[in-house]
Formats: sequence, structure tokens, C-alpha cells
Amino acid sequence: MAPNDSAETNGGTRGTVAGRRKAARYIVPVAVAGVAAATIGLVPALASSGDPDLPKISAQELIEKIAASDTEQLSGTVKISTDLGIPSLGGLAGSFAPGGAGGDGGKGGSSADPQERMTELASGTHTLRIAADGPDKQRLSILDNASEYSLIHNGDQVWAYDSKSDQAYHATEKQAGEDAGRDAGKKSGHPVPEGVPTTPKALAEQVLKAAGPTTSVTVDGTAQVAGRDAYKLVVKPRQSGSTIGSVTVAVDAESGVPLKFTLLPAAGGKAVVDAGFTEVDFAKPDASLFTFTPPKGTEVTEADDAKAQHKADKGLGDLIPGADAAQLGAGEPGAKNTKVIGEGWSAIAEITTPGATGLPSKASGDVPAEAQQFLDALGDKVTGKFGSGTVFKTRLVNALMTDDGKVYVGAVTKDALVKAANSAS
Repeated sequence: MAPNDSAETNGGTRGTVAGRRKAARYIVPVAVAGVAAATIGLVPALASSGDPDLPKISAQELIEKIAASDTEQLSGTVKISTDLGIPSLGGLAGSFAPGGAGGDGGKGGSSADPQERMTELASGTHTLRIAADGPDKQRLSILDNASEYSLIHNGDQVWAYDSKSDQAYHATEKQAGEDAGRDAGKKSGHPVPEGVPTTPKALAEQVLKAAGPTTSVTVDGTAQVAGRDAYKLVVKPRQSGSTIGSVTVAVDAESGVPLKFTLLPAAGGKAVVDAGFTEVDFAKPDASLFTFTPPKGTEVTEADDAKAQHKADKGLGDLIPGADAAQLGAGEPGAKNTKVIGEGWSAIAEITTPGATGLPSKASGDVPAEAQQFLDALGDKVTGKFGSGTVFKTRLVNALMTDDGKVYVGAVTKDALVKAANSAS
């Protein structure tokens, strides 16, 4: 294996990359337990057939290679695993899962609704089959033992189909994207809900956007992933207090496409996020992959109907007042009732929930006993200058909800959250 430059970049990923940085997004713990947890796609380390001998490359050059990659056609299989350390939902699972008894009297929504199905990626190991042919054609399938769930985007049409239940979901691009102007110059109707990266490339882009003076970026040797030679780019926080130990991205030496993404926690142990190709092909996929006609007898749900159903549904968000609003507000740094404390990997979002109300409790009669048991298992009671509250924990994102209705959330330790709450008091 030839040596590689390990020159660090101290926020120096200039030019193309610097222009692509965006503010980090912060999400309350209930979102981590639901749709937002699926924002992290995930996989066990792939077997290596020997480290390839590649020309030396600096970290700066490798990042620029990723940014300059214009690969728009590919197909392959991605294996995804995640271990966020979220306690089991136990008896709540049936109440809040799609089609469960919660919220709508047991009617449930469509099992093909992407907003529901993508939560599967929040835990465990999954095999995905993906294909892309430019910005207007993508397909993603979650494979099960005897069934398959597929999302197909073709032009202005988005279809999702669950073969197990024989249910389908249909939307136009405008409906799927909610706001066609949200990302200038980009299509807004990608079949995967916004903020849910499902490929190593999407995961790597999120991390590199946050690279700055608080980040160390180095090249640490080579690897072979899915039969292709790759460089290993290692990204580490310089700051203390972050729950993230390091991120390693295996970058295809020829195309610059990230092939594998591994996020290790600062506390040690197995990867929180591990996603990588087991097979990949950069040839043009067959056009038939992007066409879909519901089989005869399939129950089809239109996007407008699904939106109405979501509004009627009750879930974990109803147990924590303002949780849904806090999630939406955290998506924009300048959103009302939201501000950011600190910067870089140790940045913390401070969110004031509507009505400034804290957690409901079983004593008040607002929470069922089994729901309270879940909340207690997920959180630790803490006190400080700010008063008292509960810290909700995962292996990656932690959040402090104070009894007076404020939320402090970030990829930081419990001590960092308490310190932030004290400083804001």
C-alpha cells in the first residue's frame, strides 16, 4: 500500500466545497426515534480483498474529487446498519407504527407512504437496491425476505409500492417536494423524504458541508469496496463534547463517488452508522427500472389523502408538546423560537416549545403508563442553574428538555447539554 498524504484541513476545503456548506440541522429526540432517525443510513464493514496500491493524494485533493464528481448513472446494492442505542418501543410499537392502533382508531395510513416506511432504517440491518439515471430518474428498494418496498421517481411522478401489503402511494413532484423552490436549481420531488440520506454519497456530503476550523480531515490509506479501489478519507472533530468520534468515507479512486460511510461514536464500540455498496455498476441502468404501474387490485393512496391522514394521526409528538413544531423550526437556523449555541461539532440548538410547556407526566394524567415507561427508559433526570429537566439519549444525538419548555439538542454529551442550558439561564 502506497503512503498517502495526511495533511489536515482546518476549515480549508475552499472553492467548490466551501460554497456548498449549510448549517447543521437539529432534531428533538422523538424525531430521532421516528422519521429523523432514518436521516441516518447505515452497514457492517465490508470484507476487504487487500488494500490497493494507489497514487498519493492529499485530503484537499480528495475532497475536491468528491465535489467534482459528475456521476449521475449507477446501480447497485447497499447494505445498511444502524445502532443509535434507542430503547425498544415495546408496547408502544403497535400504537404508533403504520397501521397500528394509535391515533386514528386503528385505521392507519398506507404502508407504502414514504414518511412511514423510511423509519425502518432507524435500526437494524437492511439491504437496499438503488438505481439512478440523472436527476429525474431514481429508484430505491428495501429488500425483505419475501417482499420488497420500492420508491420510484420518474420525471414529475413519484410512486411507492409495498409488495407485502399490495399498497401503493402516488404523488406528483410538487406534492412530494412540498416546496418546489426550497432548493434552487434542484428537483424537489426526490422519492425519499427530505433529510433522509440513504447512500454513502449523501451521508458524506452532509459531513463535509460541516467541515471547518473545528474539523480535522486526513487521508488514511486505501481500501477495496464492492470490488473497486478507494481512498479512505477520515474526518474527526477537534472539539471536545461531541458524541462523534470519527467518520471514514471510502472514495472511489476513479469516479470520486463515496462507496462506504462509517461513523464511530466518541464513546467507543461498534459503528453508529455504517453504509456501503456491496455491488456497484456505473453503467446506464435499464429504463424499465423507473417505470411503474400498480398491479391490478392494488390499493393506491394519493399524496393529498396521505397529508390529511398525517394531520389526523396521533403519535409520540403528541406526548411532548411542541415536538413537531420544534422539529420543523430546527430545520432552519434562523427559525422563530430557535437559536444555535456554539459552533461546529459541539453546536447545540436551543428551541423554545410553543406555550413553553415541559414534559407531560403520568401524575398529571396526560401520558399512558406504557408511554411514561418508554420516556423514563429513554431519559435521565438532570438539574442545574436552569432548573430541572430530562436528557433523552441516543448514541449520536442527545436532547435536554427542561421542565419550563426549552429543548437543547445536538450531537453532544449530556454534560455539554447541561452546560449550555446553564449558560442560557
